[in-house]
Amino acid sequence: MAGIVAYGTYIPTYRLPRDLMAKEWGLPSLGGERTVASFDEDSLTMAVNASIDALGNRDPRTLAGVFFASTTSPYREKQAAATVATVLDANPAVRTMDFTDTLRAGTSALLTALDLVRGDQQILVCAGDARMGEPDSQQEQNYGDAGAAIVVGADGVIAEAMGTYTLSQEFLGTWRTEEQDYLRSFPGAFETKFGYNRFIAAAVQGVLQQCGLRPPDITHAAIAAPSQRALQAALRGLGFDLKSQVQETFWNTIGDAGTAQPLLLLAAVLERAKPGDLVLVAGYGDGGDAAVFRVTDAIAGFPIVRSIYSQIEVKRTLPSYGKYARFRKLLRKEYTTTDTSTPVVLLRDQKEILSLHGGKCPQCGTVQFPLHRICIECGYRGGLEEVKLPRTGKLFTFTHDYLTETPDPPTTHAVVDLDGGGRVYVQLTDCEPEQVEIGMPVELTFRKYHEGAGIKNYFWKARPLRK
Repeated sequence: MAGIVAYGTYIPTYRLPRDLMAKEWGLPSLGGERTVASFDEDSLTMAVNASIDALGNRDPRTLAGVFFASTTSPYREKQAAATVATVLDANPAVRTMDFTDTLRAGTSALLTALDLVRGDQQILVCAGDARMGEPDSQQEQNYGDAGAAIVVGADGVIAEAMGTYTLSQEFLGTWRTEEQDYLRSFPGAFETKFGYNRFIAAAVQGVLQQCGLRPPDITHAAIAAPSQRALQAALRGLGFDLKSQVQETFWNTIGDAGTAQPLLLLAAVLERAKPGDLVLVAGYGDGGDAAVFRVTDAIAGFPIVRSIYSQIEVKRTLPSYGKYARFRKLLRKEYTTTDTSTPVVLLRDQKEILSLHGGKCPQCGTVQFPLHRICIECGYRGGLEEVKLPRTGKLFTFTHDYLTETPDPPTTHAVVDLDGGGRVYVQLTDCEPEQVEIGMPVELTFRKYHEGAGIKNYFWKARPLRK
């Protein structure tokens, strides 16, 4: 049967205490903290990095589909899934789809992949969100940024699908029109009482009835919610034990991660699941989606690349609301850059920029980047063999640049010797300046470099190796 083959998550390192946000506007604090995507991160980069962990050692060229889910896609008219597939170096014949404009886009993409996967096919479902609550509002405190990815297939399944259920209904809960920059919602508990509570309860009851199960039969329930309190209200009377069965929403440490939240919670459940466990996942938005999985014996041998709990522990706290405002471009400040943007270069150098392909000399075997016609080591002129570069290495040298304007100074320029050959010149991210050392292990992470001519330019940066 079709089911989950692998999973991965991505949690940004930056955190913003809600007390600090409340103090800025003179509002009551909701408590805890929320994740904040750095200035070089967005929904696409977070989904890509989660996908890299989900794929692990799998060949991305065997993927039959790449589905991307988000309500905050980098472009309003351009498919993000095609970019994800290119970055991962998937086969050009792969089917790509974007799921957007609703909070349950993540679960809808997952259910669609379960419906479509056939035979030995595998489909990657990834989600990322960096939603914006209006400044001077409690919504701003509520949202958190994150990414998650699930690989769906029929071979090597660690959790097989037992049944799915979908409920669709027109409902104005939280919305944003083409003209609005920030999410809007009706004041008070209107959405929770008449939307979320009803739809989640109906979706959960629907999938349990379809599978012939009762709430006590479920081992773990991963149910998306705008807050832990809303989740408790929605499940009241259904027969779930909130302490032993229901996965916490990470609201105090991450926040409401939008379309990525149900996949994040599902990954957290699978990290500690045992063979035979029954896992329920549910998402909300203009109705609800739900699915039940049975964990297989293969879960015991599944290698977790990066635990969601370990990522929550690795954090850097933003010192001020002002820095968050810079990241979110709430301040009108133009950062000068000498970098240029043109679709011509992005098309010509696509494999080097997105897929990170370099060259290998057929005569001396030297791996080099970018892809030259002549070998930089032995001078061979017959052309280089195109190869995919490794994603880990060691820092060869670096410099801290305090002159380049950036929302998060300084800009650290680094030369990295990649494991297995090749040297790249990149920027360093997710690291305090005083922690940078020559020889430190690093890994490459997909990030946003700059914007120009209405184009978002992505490339790779290095960060300290996170295990």
